[in-house]
Amino acid sequence: MSRRAGGARGAGRAGGAGEVAGKGSPLRLSHVDARGRVKMVDVGEKAVTEREAVARGSIAMSPEARRIVRSGALKKGDPLQAARIAGIMAAKQTAALIPLCHPLPIASVHVDLKPTSRGYDIESRVRTTAQTGVEMEALTAVAVAALTVYDMVKAVDKTMVIGDIRVMFKSGGRSGVYIRK
Repeated sequence: MSRRAGGARGAGRAGGAGEVAGKGSPLRLSHVDARGRVKMVDVGEKAVTEREAVARGSIAMSPEARRIVRSGALKKGDPLQAARIAGIMAAKQTAALIPLCHPLPIASVHVDLKPTSRGYDIESRVRTTAQTGVEMEALTAVAVAALTVYDMVKAVDKTMVIGDIRVMFKSGGRSGVYIRK
């Protein structure tokens, strides 16, 4: 199960603190104890395995902003290169940003921005060998990459929209492989 993003484990009473519906019976959220208090999940007994996660998102912008970014005429510099670096740095700092995330030894982070008819699609791929997964690191990389593009292009287009940030794939650990359909 996911260590951080709402992973559920163990049966509980319906209507109790931290319970969610799932596959016919209520399950307890892994970050909430029986008394409803937030806690960090203990991963000490989990197996160390190779883990990978891919996340995607997008940033939509005006035709004028797209033209300026793609022509390389933005006065602040290349927002795509800055976004790649920011996404990589953010993935490595996820535990400092998301309160219940475990610090992880990140093996690799890749952040790609691909032009679309509305702006850019952003994808991150994060790998580790650890006791817990890297979904949050991949999501954080996408979010911060998109925010970096926004920051660098906002003088041209304040109407940009960041959206659709989601996990597309994860592997490793007890829950195995997840592929978004």
